[in-house]
Amino acid sequence: MGAGHAHVLYRDVDSPVHRLPPEVKIAAMLVCTLAVVATPREAFWAFGGYALLVAVVVALARTGPGWLLSRALIEVPFVLFAFALPFLGAGERVHVLGVGLSTEGLYGAWNILAKGTLGVLLSLLLAATTTTRDLIVGLDRLRCPQILTQIATFMLRYLDVLVGEARRMRVARLSRGDDPRFLWQLRGLAAGIGTLFLRAFERGERVYLAMLSRGYTGRMPAVWGAGGATAGQWLVGATVPAVATTLATVAVVLT
Repeated sequence: MGAGHAHVLYRDVDSPVHRLPPEVKIAAMLVCTLAVVATPREAFWAFGGYALLVAVVVALARTGPGWLLSRALIEVPFVLFAFALPFLGAGERVHVLGVGLSTEGLYGAWNILAKGTLGVLLSLLLAATTTTRDLIVGLDRLRCPQILTQIATFMLRYLDVLVGEARRMRVARLSRGDDPRFLWQLRGLAAGIGTLFLRAFERGERVYLAMLSRGYTGRMPAVWGAGGATAGQWLVGATVPAVATTLATVAVVLT
């Protein structure tokens, strides 16, 4: 993991959000997400407050609203489902431009659209300001089960190796006249996938035996999760979650 293995969503810029320890950002994202989910769907003003908070963090992180919104298009299938709810929902109906829409469906569509969009934006902000290695370090410092962090670590460490192996196998297959675009060649493609699995399994066995010979006992070295956020960094990182929690609490009380 020494090379960093920055993922495609990471934005390599210098900002106050980037400089925060990963465990602070992970905890802040989780608290904000829970606050958004707990907010009653009728509290429209609260979602406006959440959007303003996200805009402030985007400005501080220097990720750019255009970049963020373009990546948020991943939620388009859910948006399409949300738009169908007013037409498919039951119960009391209202007429808009002569079209009967379900009141419950409108609320449901708004609930999915608002909370889903905010959740996606919060996740993208975390990914844009934290490398994959730092994400795992942050989870380890938050006492995430070691088995999960180790699996994620090895997956990230050898993902590029497996992708390169799959690319070489594909080139070899094409050089022998195979083209998986044709249905009658799917058998060869399936065999290639099986071969890649076996090679990955064998490589994993060799790596594991090499780790055991070097003193591996089932836990990552202590230096892996060493350090951590200071009290001041936790206070800075708690600013946005505190505001989000306050908005959610007020929304629940007033609704």
